Amino acid sequence: MTGTEWKTEWKLDRSYLSSSGEVRWAEFGAPDAPPVVLLHGTPFSSYVWRGFARGLADRYRVFVWDMPGYGASEKRAGQDVSLAAQGRVFGELLEEWGLTGEGAEPAVVAHDFGGCVALRAHLLHGARYRRLALVDPVALPPFGSATYQLFGGHAEVFEQLPPAPHRALVREYIGSTGGPGLHPAVWERLVEPWCGESGQPAFYRQIAQNDQRFIDEIEGRYGEVEPPVLVCWGTADAWIPVAHAHELAARIPGARLRLIEGAGHLVQEDAPAELGVALSGFLGEG
Repeated sequence: MTGTEWKTEWKLDRSYLSSSGEVRWAEFGAPDAPPVVLLHGTPFSSYVWRGFARGLADRYRVFVWDMPGYGASEKRAGQDVSLAAQGRVFGELLEEWGLTGEGAEPAVVAHDFGGCVALRAHLLHGARYRRLALVDPVALPPFGSATYQLFGGHAEVFEQLPPAPHRALVREYIGSTGGPGLHPAVWERLVEPWCGESGQPAFYRQIAQNDQRFIDEIEGRYGEVEPPVLVCWGTADAWIPVAHAHELAARIPGARLRLIEGAGHLVQEDAPAELGVALSGFLGEG
């Protein structure tokens, strides 16, 4: 596959004007199939779910979206892209998609800080899910690596980097997720949204706005999580230690744990077959 094909193979063809700016989204599968919503994390986008969205569309109505400030969605100065804002926007989208009310609840699959977004929407805003799969989620303290905290604490400095060193910095950061490593074309595709006039400041903005308080607000309530939960975790995750997987699963009533050997933080890229089997089995229950 050529470099151009990697960049054009994933497109979100619909938009929604949320309280935090324009959100780009897409839908796959039959409109009368059971709904599934896929949430990405940081510093990623719905692109990490591309293969899963298409594969699940054989049996489900699949929704994907780029959170405000990420991927193809709006990026602008002064934009609220915090975890608090993303949780509210997710609730708005569920309303927009008609996925609220008795019998309309979707299954939700959430990666990285998408896990925190899904948990916040459920615990703080009343969003209801048929099932919830959490893949290497941001859900327990401490929040963020030393590098992440460095970026967030000095965002105004890093925003002024020349384009080339900024791109190299983002590339190396994304490449530090652990596991077998990313395909070069995928690697570049994940870096691309964070470059250019709007992308560079957006990268540091989203880090600066997120901190542990957004976890602290919900961490003590994990015993209240209502839907069946599956926790999936790559054993070679270099960003969030696998010990968090065991702790999180223990805090959520009835949660099941699936460890994926040798996969890093981006399990979707490192072990798509293993993750796909785990998710398909979980989503197909009940």
